[in-house]
Amino acid sequence: MIRKMTKPIRRTYRQVSSKRRVLPNFIIIGAQKCGSTSLYNYIIQHPGIVRSHVQEIHYFDNGLTRDVDAYAKGERWYRSNFPLASEMAGGKQTFECSPLYIYHPLVPKRIANLLPQIKLVALLRNPVERAISHYFHEQRKGRETLPVMDAFLAEPDRLAVLEESSDYKSKAFLNHSYLRRGRYAEQLQRYLEYFERKQILVINSELLFDEPSEALRRVFEFVDLDSSFEVPNLKPSNVGKNRTKVAPEIYQYLDDYFKPYNTALFDLIGQEFPW
Repeated sequence: MIRKMTKPIRRTYRQVSSKRRVLPNFIIIGAQKCGSTSLYNYIIQHPGIVRSHVQEIHYFDNGLTRDVDAYAKGERWYRSNFPLASEMAGGKQTFECSPLYIYHPLVPKRIANLLPQIKLVALLRNPVERAISHYFHEQRKGRETLPVMDAFLAEPDRLAVLEESSDYKSKAFLNHSYLRRGRYAEQLQRYLEYFERKQILVINSELLFDEPSEALRRVFEFVDLDSSFEVPNLKPSNVGKNRTKVAPEIYQYLDDYFKPYNTALFDLIGQEFPW
């Protein structure tokens, strides 16, 4: 019957019933263009999962809409995006996946205040490939007009305004942060100020792309779901179509840029990825 309601009525019903709804057992915190949509679509096939109302709730990062502050809506609104407690029999779990969470500097403390025992999954891609994928994503959306190398070189000036204003809904922060988003150690360090290391699972996207079953086994084991379950549909999601060949010198520039940040990441998490 609920599915027959109009969207506004369903939204009102979810908020009215929010006290009877659960909070997530775990959160995929990002990163953007690292395969998080594919990971979400794989996980929701597990019989132990009851999916959230939407994949990307964007509560802790204030939301993506310029004039709407999702975080200001409060816990009641956040709960309205999750299943009723009555749906969670048999140890079922629910989660959300908002890939901006890892990058947004205010998010770790906010999550910790509401969900101090939450488990967090960070999906990290080779930052060189992530930056290039991000660039073509923004170009495809009509939000980037500069050539690829010019866009990378323009980033410090674009983000300089952000440093002064802390405008986390600006185009610079959301759309033009090609290099900054790949500095993963800085972002994870903010989480480690509020969460124990054992609460955070870090997986490299290359494992998800090449061996999705193994990546999922690790995720399921980490969040205490049956790790022997084999996801039937492992088709990747949200794959860009407009990518063109990138010159070798751009790859070299990015390799050089990210080398010290990758080293810092590997030292922080105690493991290395093939980047």
